[in-house]
Amino acid sequence: MAITLTENAAKQIRKQLARRGRGVGLRVGVKKVGCSGFAYTFDYADEPGADDRVFECHHASVVVDSASLPLLDGSRIDFVREGLSDSFRFENPNVDSTCGCGESFSLKASAGT
Repeated sequence: MAITLTENAAKQIRKQLARRGRGVGLRVGVKKVGCSGFAYTFDYADEPGADDRVFECHHASVVVDSASLPLLDGSRIDFVREGLSDSFRFENPNVDSTCGCGESFSLKASAGT
């Protein structure tokens, strides 16, 4: 199982951790929510938990809990700027469809199994 980062995403993670003055990486996960069923969660991890997996790419780390990992396996995280907004974006091969607002998604039947 793996999660990768683009250079832009890794640069943003390093920048935010330096600004915070602590942390080991970006914590990502999945929670049930929204009109399509799931949404991504983002936070900064000060240290990995016992059942977390840590992935390193371009000198930055992503921390994922064991429950979210099967739903995120194979994902690529990018950091994009559009107009005045910037955000982390997933390219997740496990996603079947997204809702019209773009805040939530549904998974392929085989994801996580």
